[in-house]
Amino acid sequence: MIDKTVPNVQAALQGLSDGMTLMLGGFGLCGIPENSIQEILRLGIKDLTCISNNAGVDDFGIGLLLQTKQVRKMISSYVGENAEFERQLLSGELEVDLIPQGTLAERIRAGGAGIPAFYTPAGYGTEVGENKESREFNSKMYLLEMGLTADFAFVKAWKGDTAGNLIYKGTARNFNPMMATAGKITVAEVEELVPAGELDPNQIHTPGIFVQRIYQGEQYEKRIEQRTVREEAKRQ
Repeated sequence: MIDKTVPNVQAALQGLSDGMTLMLGGFGLCGIPENSIQEILRLGIKDLTCISNNAGVDDFGIGLLLQTKQVRKMISSYVGENAEFERQLLSGELEVDLIPQGTLAERIRAGGAGIPAFYTPAGYGTEVGENKESREFNSKMYLLEMGLTADFAFVKAWKGDTAGNLIYKGTARNFNPMMATAGKITVAEVEELVPAGELDPNQIHTPGIFVQRIYQGEQYEKRIEQRTVREEAKRQ
């Protein structure tokens, strides 16, 4: 039986170096690879291109890597919760490629499926379409978008087994399954690691064939990006 487990996050990130392109799963702060991000921070790897739906917040997630200037370029969809990201963008310190969210998801999925490019109507006639090839299909204009891949893809799952099969929980599924297919080396950190064969095959979201390294993470904070609660109803 193939065993893809590594003992810790340090072993999982072996081979990571300056100038690489990384994919980091998650949506906001939901389902982000917290342990892997902390290790990238500790290693001080720099000049990174990070592909992620968003840039986290100022003091958590990818925001930590922005604070230490380890990120050279962000390829993402939404960055409205990070003041440091905004400052670096406006000052010209950070290269940014903002992509419509659906297009970003499909570019990652296409890259993982070996599809080099595809046409989409999203963004045609806007700044998104500048300097991109366009073509008409059935009387509608489309943009040519390129598939995305990465040197490393870092994903977070709820459960995984030693063969690399992964199950995500609820909305933490988000970008993780797509990114897991699109990394030359995919590193999965999981909350619970079990022997191969213990997961229900019908519940597996990412087959182990896409995962090269898997380890059990620890001390997850699972912060809430925008916590909203209602006032307790006043008693009569």
